[in-house]
Amino acid sequence: MILNLSIGLLIPLLGTTLGAAMVFLLKDSMNANLQKVLLGFASGVMIAASVWSLLIPSIEMSSGRAIEWMPAAVGFLLGMGFLLLIDSLTPHLHIGDEHPEGLRSHLSKRHMLFLAVTIHNIPEGMAVGVVFAGMMAEANTGITLASAFALSIGIAIQNFPEGAIISMPMKDASTSKAKAFGFGFLSGVVEPVAALLTILLSNVITPILPYMLSFAAGAMIYVVVEELIPESQSGEHSNHATIGVALGFVLMMILDVALG
Repeated sequence: MILNLSIGLLIPLLGTTLGAAMVFLLKDSMNANLQKVLLGFASGVMIAASVWSLLIPSIEMSSGRAIEWMPAAVGFLLGMGFLLLIDSLTPHLHIGDEHPEGLRSHLSKRHMLFLAVTIHNIPEGMAVGVVFAGMMAEANTGITLASAFALSIGIAIQNFPEGAIISMPMKDASTSKAKAFGFGFLSGVVEPVAALLTILLSNVITPILPYMLSFAAGAMIYVVVEELIPESQSGEHSNHATIGVALGFVLMMILDVALG
């Protein structure tokens, strides 16, 4: 069980690491249309994962309660609010933007880009952690090892383009390829950390698992609506992003249904 858990928590980090390594293979900046497709793809994966891997299990686990939809609804809104709070307080800069968000700071542009992706990765780590916690819980949660790995693999797949998207803009005259790769890798380290902390909390308070599942879903949807979709739809050829959303959504849905 410990081996399976360790592998499951580290798979998403592997996706980010491989994506960040593209900084060594690509000479120039990433093609704008390709970046739109990849951002859309990440959005589709996260939307599908939020529904099939998190919200539906949350509702199923609440079957028999007086108000079955309550944990899913409350947890979802709390997750959205949690990311809104972090987004409002943490100084960060989205790719392509000139004006940073969050509290004012004297951080460099690349550090604020790094923080933007790190914030993005927190809910993904929580999602993986809470699904594995549900799988390990003594209560009958309906979450299997296969479905937990399906989510972990799906997150890893969408982390690959994210790793490349964060590393490539950091490669400039003042930042070496190795440093750019390091920033991309470190942005993904937060995922297994967030996953482990979520598991530790879930094991202590098993009854709140339905709330935690939907909480992670709300946090992921916040990232999609606040960051990924606006970035993918900016400028021309937004249909590239739409195609990416469709591909990412279908792939994650297939993974969850086939393995779950």
